[in-house]
Amino acid sequence: MIKFYKILFVLVSFIFVNLSMAESYSEYGNTIYGSDGTTYSKYGNTTYGSDGTTYSKYGNTTYGSDGTSYSKYGNTTYGSDGTSYSTYGNTTYGSDGSSCSKYGNTTYCN
Repeated sequence: MIKFYKILFVLVSFIFVNLSMAESYSEYGNTIYGSDGTTYSKYGNTTYGSDGTTYSKYGNTTYGSDGTSYSKYGNTTYGSDGTSYSTYGNTTYGSDGSSCSKYGNTTYCN
């Protein structure tokens, strides 16, 4: 679930990023910097994480190097693990009650 947040905001605003509780992520060019020290860089349809994760987007589906996949339909993204995330305005709400909001080039999660 935590990996999905990192993926979701890169997908929603860039491609996909891994977020966890009470963290923030800032986007500059093709790179996203996490407050936990993790970075994600996008090249073409693939995002590479400094933690070794890789996410590739084909059509409306993003595939993670960990075997997960996420498909976006309208404003909702569905994970292969049964999770779902819906975006309204600048905020994305998870089926687990968590949320992330994007302001400018920075995303905040709780």
